[in-house]
Amino acid sequence: MSVGAVQRSWDVFCHVVDNYGDAAVCWRLARQLAHEHGLSVRLWIDRPDVLHALNRDYAGDAAAQTVDGVKVYRWDDVSENTEAVDVVIDAFGGGLPDHYVRAMAARSPRTLWITLEYLSAEPWVAGHHGLPSPHPSLPLERYFFFPGFGPGTGGLLKEAGLEERRSAIQRDSAAQAQFWGGLGFAPVPPDAQSASLFGYENPAGPVLLDAWARGARSLVAAVPQSRLRPQLLSWLGAPDACDGETLRRGRLEVRLLPFLPQHQYDELLWCCNWNFVRGEDSFVRAQWAQHPLVWHIYPQEAGAHWVKLDAFLDTYTRGMETGLAASLRALWYGWNGGSAEAMSAAWGVLATQSDALSGHARRWNERVSGVGDMVGNLVQFCQSKVK
Repeated sequence: MSVGAVQRSWDVFCHVVDNYGDAAVCWRLARQLAHEHGLSVRLWIDRPDVLHALNRDYAGDAAAQTVDGVKVYRWDDVSENTEAVDVVIDAFGGGLPDHYVRAMAARSPRTLWITLEYLSAEPWVAGHHGLPSPHPSLPLERYFFFPGFGPGTGGLLKEAGLEERRSAIQRDSAAQAQFWGGLGFAPVPPDAQSASLFGYENPAGPVLLDAWARGARSLVAAVPQSRLRPQLLSWLGAPDACDGETLRRGRLEVRLLPFLPQHQYDELLWCCNWNFVRGEDSFVRAQWAQHPLVWHIYPQEAGAHWVKLDAFLDTYTRGMETGLAASLRALWYGWNGGSAEAMSAAWGVLATQSDALSGHARRWNERVSGVGDMVGNLVQFCQSKVK
């Protein structure tokens, strides 16, 4: 999609709350705006160190740096002299510096303000997507933009060429062996299952590992650095184990991976039969991997996250065989604080249904892709607001 003379300059403001997820979404968004739409993009971020972990080409300690066509600035570098641009993305409602908002209102033409919301499958999302939210005191156009899974939403982040890159690795055992070798590990044995494991602290973690250790089939678990890993190492009796080590118990082999930058994390998801993920970015990337997944949703007060979890499962399992859908729901529930025993029993059922689950994941991929990619939809939406 080409963009005319208007709306050539964009700012993305990222206030990091949920550690890597917020920065990861904003970085993919900014990069895709620059690469696929030829826009001039600045990313303002208050946690440069988080972005550095996701993309090692970004130093994380410079006042300003251009990476992959995006100009990255520290949030604190926004000054009274910073010029406002055509379109501003207020990521996840984190807000904008007051003096910058005043510059947006004083600009001619005035800046278009988009509040990018968190991802949800809840039914009300389509009805709120694209609604105006006028500024209470300044003459600024502001709109809600909701990513989503179905018609009437903004869709999901999905860059051009993703399908081809994923297929190239998933169809090539040598490419998968090269991925594992680059991390210091042997290829996954052909008779073993594999799973990536990335999450928040979780009392269900040891229960799941125990089920894997006692399983009928060998399983290789790839565990990058995350808040979950210390619990797993304690269960394994190796609290001081380091990246690159391999630990075993029963039928389970645990591989300790470093924190992976985005492109390598994608490859990990593509190379594993199952993916346990957390946060918005890894949740979406696991769906594009076309493998069964389990989402560790960020806990919210009064259990509000359960509504979001149920909404997604209702949508995702549509068309799935009833018993299989019930087992998948039990696995997700147990992983998110429900019955750990039911989770363990559900894994025993699901471990034998990989082909059916992978087929469903591929059909889901096609269904969600039909909504269009989020960045393309966002650019089109902003163009529609030009007067």
